[in-house]
Amino acid sequence: MTDINSFREETRSWLEDNCPAEMRNLTFHWEDAHKIYNTDAADLWRERMAEKGWIAPTWPSQYGGGSLTQEQAQMLSQEMGRIGAVSASTGMGLAMIGPTLLEFATEEQKQRHLPGICNGTIRWCQGYSEPNAGSDLASLQTRAVLEGDHFVINGQKIWTSGAQFADWMFALVRTDPDANKHDGISFVLLDMHQDGVTIKPIQLISGSSPFCETFLDDVIARRDDLIGELNKGWTVGKRLLQFERSGIGGLSGGARKKKKSVNEYAKTAKKYTGEVNGKIADTDARERILLHSMTERAFQLTAQRVMQESQTGKTPGAATSIFKLVGANLARDGAELKSDLMGFNGLGWEGEGFEKQELASTRSWLNSRAVTIYGGTNEVQMNIISKRVLGLPD
Repeated sequence: MTDINSFREETRSWLEDNCPAEMRNLTFHWEDAHKIYNTDAADLWRERMAEKGWIAPTWPSQYGGGSLTQEQAQMLSQEMGRIGAVSASTGMGLAMIGPTLLEFATEEQKQRHLPGICNGTIRWCQGYSEPNAGSDLASLQTRAVLEGDHFVINGQKIWTSGAQFADWMFALVRTDPDANKHDGISFVLLDMHQDGVTIKPIQLISGSSPFCETFLDDVIARRDDLIGELNKGWTVGKRLLQFERSGIGGLSGGARKKKKSVNEYAKTAKKYTGEVNGKIADTDARERILLHSMTERAFQLTAQRVMQESQTGKTPGAATSIFKLVGANLARDGAELKSDLMGFNGLGWEGEGFEKQELASTRSWLNSRAVTIYGGTNEVQMNIISKRVLGLPD
């Protein structure tokens, strides 16, 4: 038996013995992740996976990672998918700031911040957008003034996902108001548990409040929590966005796909439009489902191929915008297709006469609109693709 086959067998056995039943076969929207991970079963699963280093399986072991090869990590992902195990930890620490620190941080910064991500005890949020700086992010005006060994920060951030649950924020701040707008920005880390941090959740049309307004009044960030050079944070910030888009676009983890015995769209269509001899009765619905399902699968296979072709497993650069654009559209179109298949039952908001999954479908359809905006709008992604990937003129 080869070493890789031995690894698979050992991994399969360990997962069967150590993954709690409560952490298997769960379906939830990322907005509700804090509920799923705030349980005794989740704590136990997190502790066991952290001890193995498998919360961040490919990260170096000196920071709490597993030091697995890309092949081993993919195998771990496959075995978790086989039993329906959810990730032991999730969020921006693993998907965004962690990879950025591995690439840009000093050794001291890595030692200080990465272990808390690897063991799942520290939660992060993103301080990028502002009321007057969204797609034109470089127009941000949150000020950070260097005073001795720390920065004093004043300003407002908005759409800070999960800020109400976060322990730390990574933020872009203006440290030189007289420089060109892309040159006077720095990338800093700040503790959310301090005076001066005020968080106000924003209720969306879907009824949830995953995003927040965050006010920073004389908030402190340590000088040694500056990532990269002073006034050169735009480079760091852009790289982090590529990590974010790779996650939204399905590149993170090789786009692991849970095995499904039944196509959920087909199942919905049969229930609401009927079936004839085991086939969807509505030929138009059948064609729409076929086209969407083929596109989804082609996208997943493309993402897997891109990750496998990267010998280092390093996230691609500007090409992540392709996956973000296509992935966002697929998520939006899939939610819309499912609601359409339900007919009037897919329009319910509350009250009697609607099943639980029908009400969830309505909220999912509304939530899906945000995917084409956060992490950079579709229009921003198309601009990046045209300039940075295709090399078209401005």
